Amino acid sequence: MAIYKIHLDLSMVINRLKGFKLKEYNSAFPIIFVEAKSPDDACFKAIYILLQGLLRQDDSIETRLLCRSIKEDIRIIKVCCK
Repeated sequence: MAIYKIHLDLSMVINRLKGFKLKEYNSAFPIIFVEAKSPDDACFKAIYILLQGLLRQDDSIETRLLCRSIKEDIRIIKVCCK
């Protein structure tokens, strides 16, 4: 398992996430550190952690639909192995 540094682009979805506490995802271009087996797994985990955090705060149907719609708008800019 390696630690990966993931650069995300949330600029298309950050306005829709105003009512949530986003912690490390609180900017339009956050940098996330994830422990994973491969770069693909690291990208999946970075997005999964964000979506799980949203669902923990509000487990309503509206939030589930929001998670489904923002998944397609989140871009991964860069993945680096540390």
